[in-house]
This record gives sequence, structure tokens and C-alpha cells, in this order.
Amino acid sequence: MKLANYKDRIIDKKIDLYLETFGAILIEGPKWCGKTWTSMYHSNSEFLLANPNGNFNNKKLAQLNPDLILDGISPRLIDEWQEVPMVWDAVRGRVDANPNKGLFILTGSASVNKNDYIHSGTGRIAHLRMRPMSLFESKKSDGKISLEDICYNRACDVFTGEINLETLIKYILVGGWPSINDLSENKGMLISKEYIKSVLNEDIYKTDNIKRDTHKVELLLKSLARNEATTVTNKTLKNDIKEKDFDDINIDTITDYLNLFNKLYLIENIPPFSSNIRSSLRLKQSEKRHFVDPSLACALLNLSKQKLLDDLNLLGFLFESMVERDLLTYVEAFDAKLYHYQDYKNNEIDAIIELQDGSWCGVEIKLGANQIEEAANNLVKINNEIIQEGGKAARSLCVICGLTNAAYRRNDNVYVVPITSLKD
Repeated sequence: MKLANYKDRIIDKKIDLYLETFGAILIEGPKWCGKTWTSMYHSNSEFLLANPNGNFNNKKLAQLNPDLILDGISPRLIDEWQEVPMVWDAVRGRVDANPNKGLFILTGSASVNKNDYIHSGTGRIAHLRMRPMSLFESKKSDGKISLEDICYNRACDVFTGEINLETLIKYILVGGWPSINDLSENKGMLISKEYIKSVLNEDIYKTDNIKRDTHKVELLLKSLARNEATTVTNKTLKNDIKEKDFDDINIDTITDYLNLFNKLYLIENIPPFSSNIRSSLRLKQSEKRHFVDPSLACALLNLSKQKLLDDLNLLGFLFESMVERDLLTYVEAFDAKLYHYQDYKNNEIDAIIELQDGSWCGVEIKLGANQIEEAANNLVKINNEIIQEGGKAARSLCVICGLTNAAYRRNDNVYVVPITSLKD
């Protein structure tokens, strides 16, 4: 469909490819990340299940006979399909009966219990993950340097210009939500706080119709915010809540709530990397905790520009979170995967990019230019240790920085690039 003011998304090319390959695609992700708008852009007709018109007549019609809502020009968008899980089987059946590709685009902002539908859709319905906008998608990165080029050692040196700390703080506080991308940090934070309220007052029940303790859900969300971009364990989260909020949640409840946050696409943890290094170094297997957008952590902690200026350590974690949000989108554009690295010799690499051929690239994320030297030395040191232990050398090494005015390759072959000049 022709949409005025549509902002191109990195996922657009992959959507086109998948529509040419599969009978239907499912675009999943958090509410308000742009799924519906992007899906409308790629579709020729639509059926919005969450439309409130006529006392939610669309939803009632789908519940009466889901096959009735599938007629329309392809690709046909079925938005928020999880409102009526029977739609899944109807779409799968229609795809089975029609050899053409690109028949349907489904969107969902909450995952569904697999018991609510019969068939998985394997080979018929492909899954794509969508996230809030990266800095490049929201025009806050000039895109002078390609992450893919860095990974394959073909990036060139380029002057990128100055950026100040307060600008980066604004990007963190407002986040990558398409509808509020140009708002001030105060207005952006207000909307992020309302987002959290909606999760607490509506979504945690609507997802699976289980009544939970809203207060304790909020306590866990706040603890996750305090531990953003760390590998904190469930036990540590429990202790953190007891120490900071003077309350207690048992481990089983924490596990249940974390599963709920996954279903709502509120969190997207980064898994540990180990599969292709093949050295004798023992690696830790903890996931790195992340909200799907750092603005949610900021809203939960009631942060402001001044509070972040007063706590540069916390700002560093939130900057890392924003960068890794962008990396998740960038690496998928060239079919790579994102991990993090920790071993039992206390070596850590913020992000590992695994390429299609199994080679890997190490990335350190630092807010200030004064941290570049230490970060680059850390990458070289760990890479050398991995080689000495019989493992596979990194294909490339890179420091992504907040406050640097150039992208360049150092004498030790470590790339340096500002996040505000990075793209896929």
C-alpha cells in the first residue's frame, strides 16, 4: 500500500524476500515498534483484528468463522492474529490449498500458547522479528560505515563529525519507538512510562488470562532495569528485589514472570557464544539481560538527563543496551547472529557477531573516546588467548563508541566506529 511518510526499515528487504519464498509470513515484536505500519506498506489488503469499531466486530467475525476474513488481494495483512488463535490454522489451510507465494502477512505483539492452534505452519509460515527503530532507521545515524563491511574487513576510514553526550542521552531516553522519534526526552519518557503502565494493567493478564500480582511484576521489571546489560541470575534478581525494594519473590514466580516478558517481547536477552571458538577455554553460559529498548529501563527507574549525567556508570550500561538493540537489527540484515562472550578467566567481550560461515567478530562498546585504547587492547588480548588455546581467531575486531568523531582502523587492526555513523 502507498503510505505517506513511511520510514524505510532495514527489515523491508527481508520481508520482500520472504514473501517471494513462503506462502505467509509472521512479523513478531513488541507493541508500537512499527509492525502494523510496515506490514501495511508491504500488503495490498488488510484485516485488523484489534479494530474496536462495531464493538470489536472484526474479532467477533474471526471467532465465528476465521476463514471468512482471509479473502482479499494478496499479500493480505491480518493484524494482531493472536487475538483469535484459530486464524493461524485458517491461514495455514489456505496456504496449503494455494501454490502461490506471499498470500498473507500476520503480525503479533504477544506469542500464543501452541495448544491454542493445531499446526505449526513449518515450511508454510515464516517468522520474522521486528524491533524498535535503530539509530540508522530513525535518521540519527548517518550510516557512513556498514557493520557488514567491518565484519568482512572492507570498511574505510572516514571523518564523521562531533556528537555530544546530551544528544546520546536523549536517544537513550526517547528510544526507538517510531511514533515518538522526534519528541523531547521529557515527552518521550512520559510515553514510555505509559507503555509500562499498559503492560502492568492490561497485557500481563490478556496474554494468557492468568491473574498475576501487578506489584510483584513491577518489582521484577525494576530489578531488570537496574541490571540492564548484565548477566545477572534469577537468584541475584531475587536478592536485588529484597535489598532495594524490601520485598520478596520466589524463584519460580520470577521464572514465570520472565517467561511472560518474553511472550510480550518486552525483553530480548543475548545468548552466550561458544559454538565455534573450539578452544580449551571454559566459557560461561549466562544470557545478557536486555529490555527490547533502553527507554523502558529508563522509564522504570524514572531516569532523566540529569540523573544519567550524575551516574555515568549506569549511563554506560544503557548506552551498551542501545547499541546492542541496533546490532540485533543490523546483523540480521546480513544473516549473522549476535552473542556475548565470558570465560572463567574473567575475559569478557560485549558482543560477538557470528557470520554465516562460522567465523566471528568481536565488538566492545564504550561510551567515551577515552575508553577506546583499553577496549581495543582487551579485544586483542582475548583474541590472542583464544588462538593460544587452540581456538579460531576473530575475523575482525571493533570498538563501537559514543563520543568519537571518526571511523578508522587502528595499527592493531581494530576498527573504531561511532554508533551515530553505523548501519547494517
